[in-house]
Amino acid sequence: MRAIRLHSFGPAENLTLEEVEDPKPGPGQVRVAVRAAGVHLVDTALRAGVRGPAPELPALPTIPGREVAGVVDVLGEGVADEWLGRRVVAHLGFVPGGYAELAVTDTARLHEIPGGLDFAEAVAMIGTGRTTMGIVQFAELGPDAVAVVPAAAGGIGTLLVQYAKNAGATVIGLAGGPAKTARVAANGADLAVDYTNPGWPAEVRAHLGGRTATVVFDGVGGDVAREAVALLGPGGRHLVFGWSGEGLHDGSPHLVEGVSEQVLGPVMMEKAGGPNPVRTLELRALAAAAEGRLRPAVQRFPLAEAAAAHRALETRGTTGKVVLEP
Repeated sequence: MRAIRLHSFGPAENLTLEEVEDPKPGPGQVRVAVRAAGVHLVDTALRAGVRGPAPELPALPTIPGREVAGVVDVLGEGVADEWLGRRVVAHLGFVPGGYAELAVTDTARLHEIPGGLDFAEAVAMIGTGRTTMGIVQFAELGPDAVAVVPAAAGGIGTLLVQYAKNAGATVIGLAGGPAKTARVAANGADLAVDYTNPGWPAEVRAHLGGRTATVVFDGVGGDVAREAVALLGPGGRHLVFGWSGEGLHDGSPHLVEGVSEQVLGPVMMEKAGGPNPVRTLELRALAAAAEGRLRPAVQRFPLAEAAAAHRALETRGTTGKVVLEP
């Protein structure tokens, strides 16, 4: 099969397309003929040799990628025949192997793709959608809410705008540049603002006409987050789930005591509850997409262009969820 391999940590150019041996499923596993593989910021960090939220760096050489969708083509020992030929999607956890024509995973990680979703959209919902459903657990959204979404043209941002609008909230979507701002407006935001313009906070305040923000969904950090937090009124909440603009850490100047809350990791899983909170959030995300309540934005790259996909993601040159298609 063809796969993207990484032989040494470093820049995106270290990702190379190679012919490798086909993987074989073990007991309780299936092999998936991959039609779409998700690309995540965590993938770019691991490629560069930065562990980030991962428990450890992968052993080299490795095939990156942790999110796949496709068709089950081989069954491992003990797997029910009914899985053969199914359209499935799975998050591989921190087991690599997604950037390939074939991938192996445990049946416990599989979800059948709902009708109406293509493979790339399913990949978006199993990763980006899962995170979105975890984040909104901490937001009190309704007709009286005013939600500010930095990076509103991104994969999570796109879904947060839709979710907040469905809840009846007033939604302010922030994005960098006219093209991305236009996408945010088309996605349903009440106001789409270009945060590269120095006067953008004044534009938001003028639109709100004396109202203040009740929640900021922040996956960016940096100056955009600091200015967004300043829009919050009494009792407002700053929900932090990422750091694409600059690293977040205790004492970071835009984390405000009594306002800011980091909602990734154990706190998100605890809130989701159940015997398998990760799967709970995945099921919620897929159901929301199947019912048409959420529709992910997807930017597709051929598998051979994985390096270009990484560069685009790292430089904020993407809109929506980045997906590789073999």
